[in-house]
Amino acid sequence: MKVGTDGVLLGAWTSIDRCKNILDVGTGSGLIALMLAQRNEITTITAIDVDVDAVAQAKENVMASPFKDRIEVKNISFQDFVKQTSTKFDGIVCNPPFFVNSLLSPDKRRSKARHAYSLPIEDLLFLSRKIISLGGKLSLVYPFERKRFLEELIHEAGWYIYRQTDVYPTPGSLPKRLLLELSLAPSDDSIIHNHLVIEKQRHHYSEEFIQLAKDFYLYL
Repeated sequence: MKVGTDGVLLGAWTSIDRCKNILDVGTGSGLIALMLAQRNEITTITAIDVDVDAVAQAKENVMASPFKDRIEVKNISFQDFVKQTSTKFDGIVCNPPFFVNSLLSPDKRRSKARHAYSLPIEDLLFLSRKIISLGGKLSLVYPFERKRFLEELIHEAGWYIYRQTDVYPTPGSLPKRLLLELSLAPSDDSIIHNHLVIEKQRHHYSEEFIQLAKDFYLYL
């Protein structure tokens, strides 16, 4: 699977300073798990994915990294994992499948990764409540065009938006992605809400994106 901007954004943006353990849901190639391990030297990460080939690739990438002792990769669905685990996580991170209106890919494995059948967003929001620690956070990236739909589900599931970043491809464009950090407790302060522009012009990254992602790219 390709390394996508969504994964890089989420892996670099997620707050993990106080996280002793993190669950990466739908890890794919293991990109986000590896980024989080690089950013926090003490956290342990459980990375899960329902796709056998994705898990094999993630394991290979983890074993080739300096973080192999702190990342465990498992081939299991999120739904089954929640049923089986007794662990509470300080952080849950997910780059969920959300291509619900696109045509199915001929490759069924890629279809599972690209479509929300294997992990409906409702399952992520409701089931995460069962395994989040006191004060823990759920972080995800989602299409901005579905913001209202997502906000309704967040409210229904009992989460509160703690931090939000609206992601714009270029200056003057419409926002494309929504980075959200959720908490089960309402914040004493107002929501931390800002925006991020990825490219100042075509093929030229903005300074804010460079500052966010510079530790993960060889050339920026």
